[in-house]
Amino acid sequence: MSDTILEMRDITKTFPGVKALSNVNLNVERGEIHAIVGENGAGKSTLMKVLSGVYPFGSYSGDIQFEGKECRFNGIHDSEKLGIVIIHQELALVPMLSIAENMFLGNEQARLGIIDWDVARRRAKELLRKVGLREDPDTLITNIGTGKQQLVEIAKALAKDVKLLILDEPTASLSEKDSQALLDLLLEFKKQGMTAILISHKLNEVKKVADRVTVIRDGQTIETMDREDVTEDRIITSMVGRTMEDRYPSREPKIGETIFEVKDWSVYHPLHPDRQIIKGINLHLKKGEVVGIAGLMGAGRTEFAMSVFGRAYGANVTGEVYVHGKRADTATVGKAVAAGLAYATEDRKTYGLNLIDHIKHNVTIANLPGVSRSGVIDDMGELKVANEYRKKTNIRSSSVYQITGNLSGGNQQKVVLSKWLFANPDVLILDEPTRGIDVGAKYEIYAIINKLAGEGKGILVISSEMPELLGICDRIYVLNEGRIVGELAGHEASQEKIMRAIVRGEEKAAS
Repeated sequence: MSDTILEMRDITKTFPGVKALSNVNLNVERGEIHAIVGENGAGKSTLMKVLSGVYPFGSYSGDIQFEGKECRFNGIHDSEKLGIVIIHQELALVPMLSIAENMFLGNEQARLGIIDWDVARRRAKELLRKVGLREDPDTLITNIGTGKQQLVEIAKALAKDVKLLILDEPTASLSEKDSQALLDLLLEFKKQGMTAILISHKLNEVKKVADRVTVIRDGQTIETMDREDVTEDRIITSMVGRTMEDRYPSREPKIGETIFEVKDWSVYHPLHPDRQIIKGINLHLKKGEVVGIAGLMGAGRTEFAMSVFGRAYGANVTGEVYVHGKRADTATVGKAVAAGLAYATEDRKTYGLNLIDHIKHNVTIANLPGVSRSGVIDDMGELKVANEYRKKTNIRSSSVYQITGNLSGGNQQKVVLSKWLFANPDVLILDEPTRGIDVGAKYEIYAIINKLAGEGKGILVISSEMPELLGICDRIYVLNEGRIVGELAGHEASQEKIMRAIVRGEEKAAS
């Protein structure tokens, strides 16, 4: 007999002009890991904000039953009192506070209004041990990696006597190793009787840990399937409303002459000048070609891209860059853009966009001369350009005056691409272009990449997802510990060959 811990019935949530949720139903059984999947903007996070009290009772319609009792939460503290704790995709930790201070922020270990730091540190150690961390509770958050910070968030949730743990894209910014450790921890908690809701775009993770999966599309519940019925094809069909026979749009490459070349590129760490990060890289890119850079976390892929693009990373940078066969000066971001380069960062929220501004300004910011006359911005011209690129890249929004931070991840990425497309580069470097976005939006990004290649642009793609590189690239460079350790033609490449190149590169470096 099933034991239902949570039931959400006919949840409807409306924002001005948009119905985010429409009669959504969700049933979660005690002790299960229940995955919620859907495209960006489908309503997953909105539903969890309703559940956790971020959107208080009265701002939505429908009923929430937790452990058999009706709940009317007026804030997040109300849901946490009952043991419902949410961990958002953007970690809510204060970098310059210690682990212990973060763990009990708002939940202080106090007597008569005075914090007992001995109790806080002792309890922090116990909870850190539960999540597999041996860090000193006095360690500052800024001094530990993202994977460990995610575990601190989970320990923080455990401090609140959690009964239902909600994780919103918990592995989006983690390495494969850290992601695996977190999923294993989730399975261990399940053995101990904890209930969890997992929101994830990574369908392989969903298949590994979820007992049941609920699909949400366009603010509506599509279906809930049991573990034995879960297949990636079925999930994708439910998510996007159509079958996706091929996750990567087909393309007939029309490859021309070499458009971009980097020779003997070396970069040292900006804070540790004796530590070499990039070690004599040589690569080239042809007109109409999509070239990938594969490698494990820490291989130096992003550091390489940022150092080439205006020396945005590194110290003592040496080497040469050629565009259309001519030596190019890329010593600053402005010079790199003038030379025909564009770089779409892996961290679109921090470095790629102004989230508090609207789409129109974000689209034109990299090429203001293109919408100016005599140094004055032509507002109507800017509006025309923004609407044109909104249509070209299929940005789903109410208008170009919608605040960029309110868009889904996939639509934010399209704004980043629009910004650089309007700058009209010859070479576009895309760093993790589909990180944190769903399969439907990924397909649209791939289609944009194909279109750009067809127009004769050179595209350099950095990705941690090997199937993605194998699906869209004409050639793949393999990077390991700052060196290129392999180069594979797209039709010959495989995950095994890429990993073999990495292992052999490590063996050569060690010998």
